[in-house]
Amino acid sequence: MAQKKNKPKTRQIGKTTVSDKKPLIDPKYKNTIWTIVIIIVLTIFFIINNTREVPEHGPYPPGFSEQKAEKILHQNQ
Repeated sequence: MAQKKNKPKTRQIGKTTVSDKKPLIDPKYKNTIWTIVIIIVLTIFFIINNTREVPEHGPYPPGFSEQKAEKILHQNQ
């Protein structure tokens, strides 16, 4: 019969090095950076939204009376 070759195995516990992946952003500052990015994007959207020209008003609906509208406004004050 064939004989098995018993090769003594050495345990490698603690001897192998694990390659560390270095993150692009330091995890300590990750939340702060994302918060700043979101605030900047929201500020840009706010500025763009408020600097556009306001479209002209269309015609009033049928049956609209300017006197009735002013009367209602003065009653609420």
